[in-house]
Amino acid sequence: MNQTNVLVKKITEGIQEKKGKRIVVADLTSIDDTICKYFVICQGNSPSQILAIVDSIKEHVRKEIKEKPEGVDGLRNAQWVAMDYADVLVHVFLPETRDFYDLEHLWADAKLTSIPDLD
Repeated sequence: MNQTNVLVKKITEGIQEKKGKRIVVADLTSIDDTICKYFVICQGNSPSQILAIVDSIKEHVRKEIKEKPEGVDGLRNAQWVAMDYADVLVHVFLPETRDFYDLEHLWADAKLTSIPDLD
């Protein structure tokens, strides 16, 4: 498993720990001129849950592979938080914000993998 795949796995674990839902990993590696290799998209039910998911992702990644995000944007409103891990961009949405922007549809050429919710 390469470094990027380990990163995606740790991000996913961080999301699941805080009960993030509808996790989708978009593999962009076969698409030319993308800003990263993967998108990880998920949602939380409230701004406070979104912030908890973001903190959990940071903690899992830092603890396991000693990386920090290059940037985190959207914390003030916490309706859509984007985390930049260079090769992986993480998007944590409120459900209605996610439906509005519909990133999965924008990247229709990507290989999408849905990760089942942990309940």
